[in-house]
Amino acid sequence: MKNWLRTTLVTLFGFSLLSGLLAGCSRDHHADWSADDVAKVRDRIAGKMDLDAAQTQKLDALIAQLQVLRSDIKGTSNDPRAGFATLITGDTFDRNGAQKLLDEKTSALQQDGPQVITALADFYDSLNPDQQRKLRQKLERHKSWFGH
Repeated sequence: MKNWLRTTLVTLFGFSLLSGLLAGCSRDHHADWSADDVAKVRDRIAGKMDLDAAQTQKLDALIAQLQVLRSDIKGTSNDPRAGFATLITGDTFDRNGAQKLLDEKTSALQQDGPQVITALADFYDSLNPDQQRKLRQKLERHKSWFGH
């Protein structure tokens, strides 16, 4: 196969794969979650793990930190694909725009990440050994991409 043809096919395949991954990962299943929806999920987790009041407070703190992280990473855009779409509107890929988008997301993660880690550690450390085992088993059963 000619070198230019192979390069073109590999580039097209790579672009297709990248755009498919970005489209799949950017689907926002939980975009419209109300406070009631979050409370229902929290109550379901607390019930399945038999959490006491102190553990439920730590779970609430973790959920709050995750919501802050998610909103900061999402930014002001309501369409998660819009940022990527602007990178490919011209004749060439906007490398500077891509780097700026990456820097924004990375900055949000670096800013909020330590608080999420602390909240997660506080929650996990508050669990008794049986609850920790249940959590590990649950994660083991769903170790594929987000349980899908």
